[in-house]
Amino acid sequence: MFNPQIFKAYDVRGIYSDELDGETMEKIGRSFVQFLSAKKVVVGYDMRLSSPELSAAFMRGCVKQGADVLDLGQISTDALYFCSGKYDLPGVMITASHNPKEYNGVKFCRAGAEPIGGDSGLEQIKELVSADNFVDAETAGVIEKKENILKEFRDHCLKFIDKEKIKPLKIVVDAGNGMAGKVVPIIFENLPCEIIPLYFELDGNFPHHPSNPLEKENVLDLISKVKESGADLGLAFDGDADRVFFIDEKGERVDSSFATAMIAKNLLKKNPGEKVIYTVTVSKAVPDIVEKMGSESILTRVGHSFIKELMKKSGAIFSGEHSGHYYFRDNFRADSGIIAALIVIEMLSESGKKLSEFSEKFDSYHKIEEMNTQVEDKDLVIQNLKEKYGANLTQEFDGVTFEFPDWWFNVRPSNTEPLLRLNLEANSEELMEEKTAEVLGVMGVV
Repeated sequence: MFNPQIFKAYDVRGIYSDELDGETMEKIGRSFVQFLSAKKVVVGYDMRLSSPELSAAFMRGCVKQGADVLDLGQISTDALYFCSGKYDLPGVMITASHNPKEYNGVKFCRAGAEPIGGDSGLEQIKELVSADNFVDAETAGVIEKKENILKEFRDHCLKFIDKEKIKPLKIVVDAGNGMAGKVVPIIFENLPCEIIPLYFELDGNFPHHPSNPLEKENVLDLISKVKESGADLGLAFDGDADRVFFIDEKGERVDSSFATAMIAKNLLKKNPGEKVIYTVTVSKAVPDIVEKMGSESILTRVGHSFIKELMKKSGAIFSGEHSGHYYFRDNFRADSGIIAALIVIEMLSESGKKLSEFSEKFDSYHKIEEMNTQVEDKDLVIQNLKEKYGANLTQEFDGVTFEFPDWWFNVRPSNTEPLLRLNLEANSEELMEEKTAEVLGVMGVV
């Protein structure tokens, strides 16, 4: 039986075979084609054990519905977005990103890598799957294998940097047995960097650690290897390799907000006057650096569909999220961990500085890592926060944000769980700790 709960705010996620099996995936394929009236779609999949079967089922649904399929095989999500953008085709990526091994799912996009989310088509696709009123097309579609897409993707990514400036840096890369293990060797094939690989073997069992580098325990091996090898930096990718997290030469994690500020500065140096988008959860370092560069920053909600839509309307060149997603206008407004990594590598090569020296520029900002708290009544907690801090409320289109002269915080509800997510930043570590405890107390968290 079809479980509509697998349709989330931005994509499909479910436990394979209990919630998401081949039969359901075939219906999703048919619904995708029907919803878009698509003549041709592009499909890729990750290294999860169930991905080949689910990809085949999705493509089977597409051809039954009369659409041709460009089969990319096993690739990263950002390579799928690139193909959708370059060839102007709607596409899907079969992946559950960083979720545990028993999960799988689907990420969708229109032609040109335009996002499809809950309010831009995902609900309609869900309704078509649920109705199950499909009629086979008079002429079935055909499946065509697409070779060399990763080499095309490499050439595209390298356009974001000056290859001649890249120095022979030593870089530890933790692929987490995910798609970076296939993509990174191709991207760096003709660059002078020394890549020290960790867990490059594609394995949906994730034998070494989960493919979620947002969690500290999942980057401990990378940190150790960076220190042990004397590397210039470390890169940690999630399972489908569209997100990247940075470790400096000292083995310290670089906050994704600060990485966003660094990349923004690099892009604005090359492209003065362009706009940059930031979300309610990133450090004030981002709008500060954009303003210092003489450019405009634009605030938006967390989530790729909101960011990409605003990038389209505003023409902004770049956006970054605290979760390790980095979006580039000239990458069809899609996110790419690889492009973000290449830009940081170029910055280090050109400046001759260490990654920790770039981070030190943001010493005046002390930001907690996003904190998830389980509460019984999300609305009541948010109301309590408004009563306590209401005079300093600055936005409530994505949770609530309160700003003070030397600190700020945002609390926003999870789309899928009974959780509130807290982000807080202060001008000193002591104030950060004091205010975190204070806000958690108001939220009823001991």
